[in-house]
Amino acid sequence: MYLYRWVVSIAGLVVNVFMILWKFVPDWMMGWIRWCPTSVEELETSEMKVLSFISRKCHGQFVNVGKLWTLEDHRMWTIKLNADQRSDRLPVVLLHGFGSGVGLWLLNIDSLSSFRPVYAFDMLGFARSSRPTFSTEPFEVERQFVESIEVWRNRVGLNRMVLLGHSLGGYIATSYAMAHPDRIAHLILADPWGFPERPITTSHHYELPMWVKLVATMLRPFNPLAALRVAGPWGPQLVDKFRPDLCQKFNPVVQDKEAIPSYIYHCNAQKPTGEEAFMALTAHFGWAKHPMISRIHQLREDVPITFIYGSRSWVDRQTGFQTKFVRLNSYVDVQVVQGAGHHVYADRPELFNALVQKVCERADIVENRSKQEIETTSVQKQETSVEKDSSDSIDIDSHFDPQLL
Repeated sequence: MYLYRWVVSIAGLVVNVFMILWKFVPDWMMGWIRWCPTSVEELETSEMKVLSFISRKCHGQFVNVGKLWTLEDHRMWTIKLNADQRSDRLPVVLLHGFGSGVGLWLLNIDSLSSFRPVYAFDMLGFARSSRPTFSTEPFEVERQFVESIEVWRNRVGLNRMVLLGHSLGGYIATSYAMAHPDRIAHLILADPWGFPERPITTSHHYELPMWVKLVATMLRPFNPLAALRVAGPWGPQLVDKFRPDLCQKFNPVVQDKEAIPSYIYHCNAQKPTGEEAFMALTAHFGWAKHPMISRIHQLREDVPITFIYGSRSWVDRQTGFQTKFVRLNSYVDVQVVQGAGHHVYADRPELFNALVQKVCERADIVENRSKQEIETTSVQKQETSVEKDSSDSIDIDSHFDPQLL
């Protein structure tokens, strides 16, 4: 035990010294060290190849969200379908997970845009969006993500929406809903990360081998996808080698087998500010520093939530059921898609899309009913006002006195 602590301490010291020295590497040497075969143009090309397999017309644009907490303007890459057509149906906005981008909604946006507007954007720090430096304080990181989404919503011109977030996107979507409940017609959380509280007795549930603890300690200061960038020219092959399951999910639609791994690689080979933001949100072994389950009661009661979990996912779905008990006066539904893993939207896209469509249709009904009630109340107030004005007016025939002429 003492030997383990000694080895871990030495390893941690070596890593910390390395990280400090790395900051003093001159720019000209950094250019030589950076050997990742990537660029903004290559990311754009790889995304275009992925999105070319969408059958519906898709429009892409950068949405300027201003300076926010920095000194320069930032842009959020956005794709939209059916956005220019007048529709009485609520738009659905898709918020991707960690290390992802709009391209991985490939199996969903065709179906979801059949009857309503669909928007998807790259969060700041990820994929094609700007990559500003985030705070290192977790609540401030949340606020920064939320602020950028609210500015994006305002610039795009959306009033209310169905907000769907996957994994990290589910965590950020929940934080946004807490801050701006008036904008949320329904909150859909697909296998959301960051809900469970870290067990106090985690070490008693399972004992990790010493080498695992040692490696985890050494890698703790690094960003989660640092290995992808360190691999340099072998990065794209690394994605396909270590996550063949993720790439294979898209095979029925994407004929080019290199399209998905190439897109994932270029999304994550850029400046990793989104990863740094995620690191600020996480504690040891990927637990959220401020779990959502302990804060979900702060979400306004009239905001409905639907959880969609994969039956084979590593994400703890019990927090979805716990949310039902915490929010007894609110609509909370928990759906488990059999045979799906963490990427439930890609594992069983037909079932996932059908569930989302059903949720959106329910949200449409509730939204239209609320509008009708508001309109009815408005008409009743107007009629009451007219009646009051009539009762206050003078009856000329009854008050006319000819002697006054």
